[in-house]
Amino acid sequence: QVQLVESGGGLVQAGGSLTLSCAASGRTFSSAVMAWFRQAPGKERDLVSGITWTGGLTYYADSVKGRFTISRDNAKNTVSLRMNSLKPEDTAVYYCAAAPRYSNIILAARMYDYWGQGTQVTVSS
Repeated sequence: QVQLVESGGGLVQAGGSLTLSCAASGRTFSSAVMAWFRQAPGKERDLVSGITWTGGLTYYADSVKGRFTISRDNAKNTVSLRMNSLKPEDTAVYYCAAAPRYSNIILAARMYDYWGQGTQVTVSS
């Protein structure tokens, strides 16, 4: 059984930091593109950041560039998202996702085969 489990969400004041972690189990994701999406109430699920299996290529949405950092540890089957200088508009449910069929970062949520259950991030002003 394939599982992605996120942790690290919570409530933080604007300007604060959080680190989200995603642990994969059930199969190795060392060759998969991994990504973080987020979804705010009434909005679509959007790609926040992605990383290729080597970690050599990363993607960040314009809204988080310079504030968020994605990383992965293939030996541990984990991917993390460090979020600094958080803003109220970062409030959303954050999802970890894996796309083992692809070697390049893809933007469309529908192309990702595996998803975590989501973790809530709330940034107060």
